[in-house]
Amino acid sequence: MTTAVPPLLPAAERTRLDRWRDALLATPRGMRLWRWLAPTLVTLLAAVLRLIDIGDPHQLVFDETYYVKDAWSQWVLGFPSTWPDGADASFAAGDTDVFTGIGSYVVHPPLGRILIGAGMALLGPDSATGWRISAAVFGTLTVLVIYLFARTLTGSLPLATVASGLFAIDGLGIVLSRIALLDIFLTFFVALTFWFVALDHRRSGERLAALVAARGGEPPMWGPILWNRPWLLAAGAAAGAATAVKWSGLYVIAAVGIYAVVSDALARRRAGVGQWPMDAVRQGLASFVLLVPVAVVVYVSSWSGWLFTNGGWMRGTPVAATGIWGWVPEPLRQLWAYHQEMYNFHVGLVTPHSYASPAWQWPLLIRPTSMYWHQDDAGVNGCTLPTGCTEAISSIANPIIWWAGVAASLFLLVRFVMVRDWRYALVLTGLAATYVPWLLYPERTIFQFYTVAMLPFLVLALAFALREIARGVRGGSRAGGQIVVLAFLALCVVVSAFWYPVWAGLPVPYEFWRLHNWLPTWI
Repeated sequence: MTTAVPPLLPAAERTRLDRWRDALLATPRGMRLWRWLAPTLVTLLAAVLRLIDIGDPHQLVFDETYYVKDAWSQWVLGFPSTWPDGADASFAAGDTDVFTGIGSYVVHPPLGRILIGAGMALLGPDSATGWRISAAVFGTLTVLVIYLFARTLTGSLPLATVASGLFAIDGLGIVLSRIALLDIFLTFFVALTFWFVALDHRRSGERLAALVAARGGEPPMWGPILWNRPWLLAAGAAAGAATAVKWSGLYVIAAVGIYAVVSDALARRRAGVGQWPMDAVRQGLASFVLLVPVAVVVYVSSWSGWLFTNGGWMRGTPVAATGIWGWVPEPLRQLWAYHQEMYNFHVGLVTPHSYASPAWQWPLLIRPTSMYWHQDDAGVNGCTLPTGCTEAISSIANPIIWWAGVAASLFLLVRFVMVRDWRYALVLTGLAATYVPWLLYPERTIFQFYTVAMLPFLVLALAFALREIARGVRGGSRAGGQIVVLAFLALCVVVSAFWYPVWAGLPVPYEFWRLHNWLPTWI
């Protein structure tokens, strides 16, 4: 996609900030420079925040006790293995090969563990940095993908920089990138999926309009079926990868499929296709073929280690080859039986947990998850603070970014109803796919940190809302709106700086940690 030089505003409407922007971007050379410099700087910022002292604490925190050990045994054996009692301490001490070799029952697909295992293979399984490096890399790349997604949606360098910058400094994205859990990998592939959908929307819309126009004369009754849609194929592969990390990726596949069908239908209506509803059905079948099979291939491929070895969970359990199963190879029958077990686990998970948070609480940020908490007296374990050291890792989002993002999402919904902008629809689709399904399981044990998959769409909604404010709303001046936006962004940076020690597990005085408990439910 080529980027034109942005138009200059009339002199009477230009504020000082506008003149500064115009000076930076008004020439092709300046535009090319900032097209590379802006994403580079924001990605480097994200990398620094995610990599500083990532190996501390050198112990398995929260659910790392499952994912790190399972990832390493899977990397070595091809499938996750069970571990003896006390394996966490042994693993942290460097005794990383004490797994039993007996297949372990795990309830998530393999791709996230494969990626964690790759980092451990690169830097060593006895290094906490090795456990977490893959999460840090993918968390950093998510920032870049959000930038590219925003640029594709709007062509606006400032909006893309703001959206990706907000994700870069937000605590939820930072913490999930500094701990070896699955959710940051899911978030990366979800954001990648929607970026590819945005690229497909632009390309397919332009091709449809050109093909219809090329026919000349009266508007056609039937439009062309577009098979050459590589970005939709890429979206299917990315969504398949998301599902291969966590099953919640299935909702993303469904959401982008619905979005593709609806947007194609509206594009054919705008192009003047006479039978556009039925024509959209024809195109929808083609889009299904492009989107879903590649997702299935990516998903099943992630299980190759389990399929091509014999020691994984249920690999030794015969599954009768009756009825339609007669022609299916036994490993695939066992895989299907395994998936039935996984499904039963997920729908029946109601184990009480002190940090469980049902989805209706998520927008209010009522119960963030504490991942780690530790205290040392002065002089113990290297603590140099006279009042003692408190180390905490809370996966709470930056409260200002989070609450403003939720409000901005409601604003974006209203704006979409008013102007029917496809860009708003795509952002809202992503938000719905990553949030609404969790409302269907009010009794299930789920956590606030799952919302990291929502965060790319919240910061995009917030960036759209800030752009409207900067333009001046309800007759307000542009200068006043821009000052409000700059003040808000400065506040976000200050709050992130205040929270960063509690996101990164840095040693702080106990009273400093207490200052972060704005609500009693945050403790």
